[in-house]
Amino acid sequence: MRTIEKLLIFIIILLVLLIGLGFLVGKTYVVEEKEGKKEISERGTQNRTIQKLVVKKEEGTPSQKPLPNPPNIIKGIYLTSWSGGSERVINRVIAKSKESGVNAVVMDIKDFSGRLAYKSDIPAVQKYGAYEEKIKDVNGVIKKFHENNIYVIARITVFQDPIFSSARPDLAIHDTRKVSSSSPPGVETLWQDNHNLSWIDPASDEAWNYIFAIAKDAAERGFDELNFDYVRFPSDGNLNNLRYLHFNEQIPMRNVLRRFFANLRQTLPDTKLSADVFGYTAIMYENDLGIGQVIEDAYEMFDYVSPMLYPSHYATTFLGLDNAAKHPYEVVQYTLNHAKKRLAVMATSTRERTVIRPWLQDFDLNGVPYTALMVKSEIRAAEETLGETYAGYMLWDPENTYTWEAIE
Repeated sequence: MRTIEKLLIFIIILLVLLIGLGFLVGKTYVVEEKEGKKEISERGTQNRTIQKLVVKKEEGTPSQKPLPNPPNIIKGIYLTSWSGGSERVINRVIAKSKESGVNAVVMDIKDFSGRLAYKSDIPAVQKYGAYEEKIKDVNGVIKKFHENNIYVIARITVFQDPIFSSARPDLAIHDTRKVSSSSPPGVETLWQDNHNLSWIDPASDEAWNYIFAIAKDAAERGFDELNFDYVRFPSDGNLNNLRYLHFNEQIPMRNVLRRFFANLRQTLPDTKLSADVFGYTAIMYENDLGIGQVIEDAYEMFDYVSPMLYPSHYATTFLGLDNAAKHPYEVVQYTLNHAKKRLAVMATSTRERTVIRPWLQDFDLNGVPYTALMVKSEIRAAEETLGETYAGYMLWDPENTYTWEAIE
């Protein structure tokens, strides 16, 4: 037993001496960050790594930088956030891009549901549970698209937002039929559109800050552009029963949106921003369509203005046609002619970099199937009408099943 005890004492003394020697030669342990991986390394006096002790698994893809040389002419397609979170869909889009020339994707990061499509540290998003992790690694998705020279646009649905309006009914639109002295504005009194979705009051500055926080987060992740949709007052549902808590109905709706646009631009002065507007905004003069959208107001504050030129959404007899949906070239040409002329009138006062880049239809509606020839007609109309100012287009299909042969 004594022999064993002596041996143990000897070993302990030896270990103490070795540790002391390590300190004498200046050996320390440091944590390094290398390409997103944390490494604990043992360093000597020459400040060189002697032995790597621990390597932790990479914690997600770091934020990216926008493409250094983005395409001048966009050939883009829309992707839902579910598609943006699907490796299979992403790989298919990349493969098709090499065949068709598609060089951009517009991906939902906040859609009609009001939920952010990925985890975020934004306090309000965390507080209200306003996210659903459809995209596990959004920075990684951006990186993969960028590695294949694909321009990535983040689409943000703004004022149509059932999550935020339910969490903050004090900042939402309410239904006059539900509000009474015994039922003050609350979750139960929220107004809903034809899709049973509630809305944020477009005049609420506090709600704006929520949108701006999401936009800033997206910009910092490396999206090349931020696209804002539903930047308007409600257009469908029982509009006679709208009860606003912040909007002063004595002032024009367009004034509210103009102020929102200006604050958005001030918040993100160096970020590429685009706005989606109804196609009719280009052809209706001195008229905000009852939703606050006037195309000149968007021209002043956005890099790209994107009228939604879906022939199936126009009145059937538009331009005296038998069915506007069956005449894509005529509808797109007529609308863009007006949009182009109105921008030209503002050339001396508007932001010089403002460009018209339309949404085009690639979906069937009301019994009119959209063929490759019809999609090609839309693209040709846009290119021929905009001429030297042509900057491409974005195709919309809510199911993300595109007529690839029309793009080639």
